[in-house]
Amino acid sequence: PGQAEMYAGLQELGVANGEDLKETLTNCTEPLKAIEQFQTENGVLLPSLQYALPFLDLHGTPRLEFHQSVFDELREKLLERVSAIALEGKVEERYKKLEDLLEKSFSLVKMPSIQPVVMCVMKHLPKVPEKKLKLVMADKDLYKACAVEVKRQIWQDNQALFGDEVSPLLKQYILEKENILFSSDISFLQNFFSPSPKTRRQGEVVQKLTQMIGKNVKLYDMVLQFLRTLFLRTRNVHYCTLRAELLMSLHDLEISEICTVDPCHKFTWCLDACIREKFVDNKRARELQGFLDGVKKGQEQVLGDLSMILCDPFAINTLALSTIRHLQDLVGQDTLPRESPDLLLLLRMLSLGQGAWDMIDSQVFKEPKMEAELITRFLPLLMSFVVDDHTFTVDQKLPSEEKGPIPYPSTIPEAFTKFLQENRIACEIGLYYILHITKQRNKNAFLRLLPALVETFSDLAFSDIFLHLLTGNLTLLSDEFALEEFCTSLFDGFFLTACSRKENVHRHVLRLLLHLHHKVAPAKLESLQKALEPTKQSGEAVKELHNQLSEKLELRKPSPAEVTETPSMELPLPTVPTPASR
Repeated sequence: PGQAEMYAGLQELGVANGEDLKETLTNCTEPLKAIEQFQTENGVLLPSLQYALPFLDLHGTPRLEFHQSVFDELREKLLERVSAIALEGKVEERYKKLEDLLEKSFSLVKMPSIQPVVMCVMKHLPKVPEKKLKLVMADKDLYKACAVEVKRQIWQDNQALFGDEVSPLLKQYILEKENILFSSDISFLQNFFSPSPKTRRQGEVVQKLTQMIGKNVKLYDMVLQFLRTLFLRTRNVHYCTLRAELLMSLHDLEISEICTVDPCHKFTWCLDACIREKFVDNKRARELQGFLDGVKKGQEQVLGDLSMILCDPFAINTLALSTIRHLQDLVGQDTLPRESPDLLLLLRMLSLGQGAWDMIDSQVFKEPKMEAELITRFLPLLMSFVVDDHTFTVDQKLPSEEKGPIPYPSTIPEAFTKFLQENRIACEIGLYYILHITKQRNKNAFLRLLPALVETFSDLAFSDIFLHLLTGNLTLLSDEFALEEFCTSLFDGFFLTACSRKENVHRHVLRLLLHLHHKVAPAKLESLQKALEPTKQSGEAVKELHNQLSEKLELRKPSPAEVTETPSMELPLPTVPTPASR
């Protein structure tokens, strides 16, 4: 039945096939004559060939080989011709030719040798007849074989089928992001935010999605709808990154059909330039503000999309880094945060980004209200920490008098801890300030503020992105890991408070120790190894990391041979009588 189905289309076109030959041979008295007649009727009808074929026979070239090579050659010519027709003449005429050709050839679509031609015709038709699309969709093999141009026409009216195609790509994307955050390479130089936006857009998933969408606005909208739905369902901010990357990937290809209808395009383009520089400069700040101020009445829904673009961790990272830089500049200028319009704009965008989930969930499209205390109390507090550092540095340089050196301030204002617990924006900026002082190798400031991280808004201090950045920056303080006080504050006072309830924290601590174990005092290392032992509930990743750590520590232990040899070096030397004592 496979063979019969494969050649079924030939009969419709009045072309004889294997079944016809079989029938002829079954019902004839002279088989050789019947074969000769069949060859004459169905062979290549060129008079000059009558003399050439016997010549090929003399060279032992089978007729099948000859016909196959002629067929391949003709198919190539036909494919070239189809592609040429798709570009020549008036639009209606060229598509009319292709539609006629499809009508004639479609019955052979399951014939492997002819299938490429049929697929090529469909690929060049902007609108394949509905009936043909349904037949392709119903047949798994045909669907698989058809070009993405044809699949787009199928997908745009079959959201579920398109969802099945897109879903594994989205899973892969999230997995790739998580693999980077949990990467075994820990460094302050190379981290999650190091690749430029353009590099990220070359990633496999973004490229595949871009190709699947083509210039089709309907498919683009479907992907955005999937991303919104998944973001709502999971709160996973990497979907926001993909939303921005996809738009900018289409921007790179100059797909104006989509870029001009996405109201976020220019805003995303401007923000993308800021992310590339990891800083929002004054000129771009004005542009971004213009977009936000330009949201007209009745179009507030665009705020939902803008908030998702701003919720992208790469955007938050850029806004937070810019905020810290602005605060430092304000200290130098003796200016208060409320007097800096640039700083207020950064906070406005941070607030919009951090409010993305609530906005999309509630479908209430208005900018979140900025709490005055954030600007009048919290940011001045951060600035006072910067001043404390300056004062301490200057004090260290002054000649010490009787009173001795001034100690570094060790207490944290209660308001700071409270802000980190209750205000999302304050917490985000506070965490970035802590990353900033760690990067500056400012151990004193780090140990002073660390206790405030045990309880933070929505446990942000235990989020993967923060811990990924913190572990990277802590490599700059690697020498401090030899000190008991430092390790106790960092591990017992911070990490271990969450390890048992948060698997991701457990993984990040093990990553850090795998990287810096050689710096930690042996006794402390041993107690940490015990404290970090996986439980029954622990996942494979934690078990694997703990095994790796145990192996490394095993290698560090001196071998029994060394242990026995060492004391022999310390035996008292035999007393040799000196000449004087004789």
